[in-house]
This record gives sequence, C-alpha cells and structure tokens, in this order.
Amino acid sequence: MTDEAENPEPETLARIDTSVPQSARIWNYWLGGKDNYEVDRVAGDAFRAVFPGIETGARAARYFLARAVRHLAAEEGVRQFLDIGTGLPNVDNTHQIAQRVAPESRIVYVDNDKLVLAHARALLTSTPEGVTNYVDADLRDPGTIVREAAKTLDFDRPVALMLMGILGHIEDYDEARSIVRQLVDALPSGSYLVQYDSTDTSKAYVEAIQQYNEGGSIPYILRSPEQIEGFFDGLELLEPGVASCSRWRPDTEALGLPAEVHQYGGVGLKR
Repeated sequence: MTDEAENPEPETLARIDTSVPQSARIWNYWLGGKDNYEVDRVAGDAFRAVFPGIETGARAARYFLARAVRHLAAEEGVRQFLDIGTGLPNVDNTHQIAQRVAPESRIVYVDNDKLVLAHARALLTSTPEGVTNYVDADLRDPGTIVREAAKTLDFDRPVALMLMGILGHIEDYDEARSIVRQLVDALPSGSYLVQYDSTDTSKAYVEAIQQYNEGGSIPYILRSPEQIEGFFDGLELLEPGVASCSRWRPDTEALGLPAEVHQYGGVGLKR
C-alpha cells in the first residue's frame, strides 16, 4: 500500500476484504500504482501471464479518459462531470484534467468501494474555484446517484457522465443498458456520455477474464464493440464513434500505444 500519510484510517481498513482481489486495486497495480494488496498483485500477474497486453490496454483507457475530459472541458464548454465507478486515484484524474482547463469545474465521484472512497476523499481535492465531491452509491441504484449528485451538480446545465470500465461489472446486458438510459435521461440537453469497456476481441483476453472471474472477484463481462456502441443509443456519437481507446482522437499521449487495444470507448452528445 501507499505510505502512511496516504493510507486510509484503521477503521476503514478493517472493513476491507484483502483476501479476494478487487478490480480497482488490480487496475491500479497495472497502471503502476501502490494502492493494492498482495492478493491483487498475484491476480494481476496471473492475468498478465495469459494476456500480456493488459497493461497497454490499461494505459490506453487512461489516456482516453484524459483526452475525452480535456475535449469536453476545452472544446465543448462542459463544467460538470459525474464520474461513476471512479476507481483508485491515479495520475490525471477527471477533476484535475477538467480544472486544469476550467478551474471552476464541478466534479462528483461515485463509488461503493470503501478503499476507493477513502483515498478519493484524501487525495482528490478541488481547486478553490471549483468543487469536488464524493457519493457512496452503487451503479445499480441510479436514482440515488442522481439525487446525491444533484447536491453538487446543477442538472439544468450540461453534465458529462463518465462510465469508465464499469459497465462490465453488470452481468446482464439489458440491465446495463437500462442503467445507462436512466442516468442519461436525468441529464439535460447538451450533456455527454463518456464510456469505455473491455471487449471480447481477443481470445487470450477472453481466457484471462474467465480465469479472473473464477477467482472469487466480482465478475467482469467482456462485450463486443457493437454492444458497447449500444450504450450510446439515442445519442450523437462524436467522431470517430466507438473505437479502440488508442484510436479515439489520439495525440502525443497515445505515442507508443498500438493502434488496436481491446478497450473500446466513445463520447456521445444528448441533443
């Protein structure tokens, strides 16, 4: 784990199950972070042994988030972001990118993992001009998410809804699409959906996920690029549409990444 200054309070640690690997902590490990346990590193190494490209995909997904937020803040004038399933803090989190462009930006992070929320409250601090807040809620409860987020965000003004690598934890595709619809329906015109998830476009990736899901963690479901595009039904996709994360408006951040990774995402506008 991180050094003592960044560790959660003892009572928080006592509520964390360190006997089972957890996706946010494994993802943190693949991205070079320190907020993980031995069980997560073992699971991450086992996954990488079957699918060596996972760390490249993790970086590509992270850079996709950065480019999407930067575009929305700088080019589309978005000043509000609702980031659900935020994961553990890393380099260039949503609020840092948005507030670098527009310091007055308001961001709400949503998660139901105690370790994630503890680190978020300690490390994800806002600029004086803006606001960063946190909601303890489950993705499967969009009503609570919207109600709690509305204490910080103005739902009469555009909001960027961020669902980054989280919908794969909803096993039923129809349920996942229903959750997205409910969240998008709560947003005003001019809002955006930013979403990516991992795809079934690699046999080795499918095998690695099957082994991961058998290890006792919350299952993660790989979907086809066409299914990911289905999450944007009713929205106007920004160019280049749903694409490999490394191909979505690449810039210098994407240098060294392969043209094709198995994380696909896009950005959709609600008219």
